[in-house]
Amino acid sequence: MLSDIPVLPPATPLLDTIDQGASLRMLTMVELKQLTAELRSFLLYSVGQSGGHFGAGLGVVELTVALHYIYNTPEDRIVWDVGHQTYPHKILTGRMRQMHSMRHAGGLSGFPKRSESEYDTFGVGHSSTSISAAMGMALAAKHQGIDRKVIAVIGDGAITGGMAFEALAHAGHERPNMLVVLNDNQMSIGHNRGGLATYFAKIWASKTYIAMREGSKKVLEKIRPAWELAKRTEEHMKGMVAPGTMFEELGFHYIGPLDGHDLPGLIQTLENMKELEGPQFLHIRTMKGKGFAPAEADPVGYHAINKIEVKPKGPQLAAPSSATPPPATPRLPKYQEVFGRWLCDMAAQDPRLIGITPAMCEGSGMVEFARRFKDRYYDVAIAEQHAITLAAGMACDGLKPVVAIYSTFLQRGYDQLIHDVALQNLDVTFAIDRAGLVGQDGPTHHGAFDLSYLRCIPNMVVGAPSDENECRQMLNTAYQHNGPAAIRYPRGTGPGAIISNELTLLEIGKAVEVRRGKRLAILCFGTLLKQAMVAGKELNATVVDMRWVKPLDENMVAELATQHEFLITVEENAIAGGAGSLVGEFLTSQRFKTGLLHLGLPDEFLDHGDHSEQLNWAGLTGEGILSSIKQAFPSENIASTLAMEIKTPVGIGSTT
Repeated sequence: MLSDIPVLPPATPLLDTIDQGASLRMLTMVELKQLTAELRSFLLYSVGQSGGHFGAGLGVVELTVALHYIYNTPEDRIVWDVGHQTYPHKILTGRMRQMHSMRHAGGLSGFPKRSESEYDTFGVGHSSTSISAAMGMALAAKHQGIDRKVIAVIGDGAITGGMAFEALAHAGHERPNMLVVLNDNQMSIGHNRGGLATYFAKIWASKTYIAMREGSKKVLEKIRPAWELAKRTEEHMKGMVAPGTMFEELGFHYIGPLDGHDLPGLIQTLENMKELEGPQFLHIRTMKGKGFAPAEADPVGYHAINKIEVKPKGPQLAAPSSATPPPATPRLPKYQEVFGRWLCDMAAQDPRLIGITPAMCEGSGMVEFARRFKDRYYDVAIAEQHAITLAAGMACDGLKPVVAIYSTFLQRGYDQLIHDVALQNLDVTFAIDRAGLVGQDGPTHHGAFDLSYLRCIPNMVVGAPSDENECRQMLNTAYQHNGPAAIRYPRGTGPGAIISNELTLLEIGKAVEVRRGKRLAILCFGTLLKQAMVAGKELNATVVDMRWVKPLDENMVAELATQHEFLITVEENAIAGGAGSLVGEFLTSQRFKTGLLHLGLPDEFLDHGDHSEQLNWAGLTGEGILSSIKQAFPSENIASTLAMEIKTPVGIGSTT
């Protein structure tokens, strides 16, 4: 077992020979075991070089090898849920030499991606989709008369999603030829019931038992009472020693739980199940972070890691004794930490506050709240729809729920947000994390649409703070507001604003002018204020921190339109239907003729990369905003005129 992440490429003589699945299927069992060891070592090294999801991949090394060994991939379809666990799959399917580029611009995606490889049969990033997608593929094969195997691999966290159970129920009804593999890494589902369960699982997966079961079925189905009795007897026997009764009731032939790190056992079981007809369910138990001691001890902490920076070797020159060491740069708090601190502070003041998260405790900054207020903390697992309606029910009867949720995952609860919260004007606060571009996780996780899909909902209040302190005070304001309110903030750190310990109320729907200029006014919604100021100073433009998207500060917009020739809206959200669009709608309704330019995210899915790179692609850096303004108004000679005014200040008067 390894305890350190290798900083040099490990020796992988056998893995180096594996180009595609076909070459893997030529190996002996001894070679396959060697392959898993080499694969685990290389995975540790490659993730150390690139950063990315970590523990899940280590846990499915044996399963990945077994699936590609037994099934004729890519003709046979493997559909991975979420995709955190697919790094071994990528290494074995021709992308080993590209792993260093994982999650970097122009490199491999951190998730399965159809355009990247024919082995990536379905693009994912959100959870609980694999069974539905695999069932669709199985039915497509049936309709086309294709003899193809389809396998869905889902984790014990993802299977808590309602969509997964909808698919299981439908599959039990339609009975397609497909296999669902439940990778239970013991983070969610109940514990193994001991050696007896494993012993019986091996019996039920044996060729002898399967032959007896299928043969008896053909005979006894003609005698319905006898068949029903035999079926009930089998179910009761399984129910005594295995947790599979539920899946059997849904119409699946359940096998398990089995040791997911027993490669020969996995291969034998998959081989035995391969030719079975109808929906099959294989339950395996694995260890997240398997083979790397720190990850085994802390699977949550090692869910994903950053790139490992290599320390220089050899003696280092010490600073002269007379030299004064540079002051330590204080670490800026992440917006998630700002939220977590506010949540605890507010909960200490108001016993009605309830914190709700759909399986995002650590990511949303709720660890301290869960510890201090455990009786007021609800993690509903991967069930965004339920989280929102649960909050609605609480709000009906006097509680004040705060739902902490990523922007991209709030999309899943949109119907509940409209019908169960907003329609009833219920007092629910939404803390929307990961708003805007999210960096290496890429397009499946960008929070690119929340301003667009929230501002059109009646009764909603929507805020977009520009810095950490404004985020804290805006969360407090939204919480005190009697009705549904949402505050959106990005991943990572902010500009470093001083955060007040006090909790104050901001005037809802009131913007703040942060710079006075001429001719141009830049209206910034959210955390791009720093970038907007770069352009504002260069062009001597007025810059306004709009703060609120809904309600819009119409008085401020009208004043700016009266006193300036051109307005520019800036937001880290899709331009289509976003905050800028709202400004345009207002100006049109009031018959303003002011020139208007919208800057935001383009009408495309931006690929993974560093957040700074993504802002550059979208033209939302300070330089990008400046360039867009100059290009938008070339006939007005904005740049040269304003530059001249800055060097030789003269009044030009207001024009409309």
